[in-house]
Amino acid sequence: MSESTGEPKDLFTECKKNAEKFFYEIDKSTPVYHQTATDIQKNYLDAWKNVINSSIALQQEFATKSGMNVNINEDSMKAIQNITEQAITAFQNQNKFALDSTETSKKIFDAFNENTKTIAALNKNMIELMLSAMKTKTQN
Repeated sequence: MSESTGEPKDLFTECKKNAEKFFYEIDKSTPVYHQTATDIQKNYLDAWKNVINSSIALQQEFATKSGMNVNINEDSMKAIQNITEQAITAFQNQNKFALDSTETSKKIFDAFNENTKTIAALNKNMIELMLSAMKTKTQN
């Protein structure tokens, strides 16, 4: 329970204070979420890199011990290189899409915030107009 100072509390001041407290706590957690997402992505990539490298090493060991011929022709080598380049291009396109989407989302939020300010100003003007009309009516 909070202690009462005996002073009257203003509803809007209390709401604003609590909203600021709420968003302050959220702001504090944002870097933690960012770091966690970054760590998870790195762990994911490290795991896949380990799986692929282990698989290549195991297959290479098997081929060596069994005496398999592992030489490839030029066309096969080009096909492998082409697949790698296509995978890199796909990743780069996915990354560009994600960055573009993030930038678009930022612009949307900026526009939303500007519209909110405009609507708040319009609402304030409407309240002032209504209060003015009410005062005029009570003075008559």
